[in-house]
Amino acid sequence: MSVITNRIGALEYLVAENISAPHGFTTRLGGVSQGILGSLNLGIHRGDTEENVLKNYEIMGNALGFDVKKAVLSHQTHTNIVLPVDASHHGVGLFGPELPECDGLVTNTPGTALVIFTADCTPILLHDPVTGAVGAVHAGWKGTAAAIAQKAVEAMVSHYGCDPANIQAAIGPNIKQCCFETDWDVPKAMLDALGEAANAHILPKGDKFYLDLTAINSLFLQRAGVTQIQTACECTRCAPDRFWSARVHGNDRGSQGAVIVR
Repeated sequence: MSVITNRIGALEYLVAENISAPHGFTTRLGGVSQGILGSLNLGIHRGDTEENVLKNYEIMGNALGFDVKKAVLSHQTHTNIVLPVDASHHGVGLFGPELPECDGLVTNTPGTALVIFTADCTPILLHDPVTGAVGAVHAGWKGTAAAIAQKAVEAMVSHYGCDPANIQAAIGPNIKQCCFETDWDVPKAMLDALGEAANAHILPKGDKFYLDLTAINSLFLQRAGVTQIQTACECTRCAPDRFWSARVHGNDRGSQGAVIVR
């Protein structure tokens, strides 16, 4: 099984064959936003019109089968905070005030659609087919080093009684090792968190380092007991016409979304 591309007309998004819950990792393609935000911008703070953003959510809702009024949007600040949500949070971020800061969401409430945002950072979706619980994670490098992927699994275990062995995980498109050039602070954070296990995914070149964030997040998932992990091969920086990339577009861009529905 792998992460594959789905197309519905102009809409293009990726799905993991190992996750049975409705879900998708969006691309730039298939929405109504214009200009530098063209076209499937799901970010609410990118300068887009409310009308366009809501229409883009409706497009994804129709594709995945969720009610946009039951979407819950993360409030990302590069933390390792994972927030359990329920029906009382439906519409938060899209139709009402934002959540407290959180870079991960988990739920066991039917109909709830969890949404996180990326533009080079690592999106992770989780599903336990036994309990029905789902999770969505935005893992920037700081959140990655702070074990947000592991913490999301632990939240599903503690709040919903999940067995990590049953959890299906998918890691979506992000900036790959070919393009993720950093200074020493980033690999040091990974080594501090994971020890020597991180070394296999850190490539030194001169005074710079190239890190494989997909593999590093997989290590954290494995630490939490997850064994069913699918990963996307697409690099957001290598494909700026298909994905927004913070390193390519700076702040003049929209946001991809990763969505999973309970």
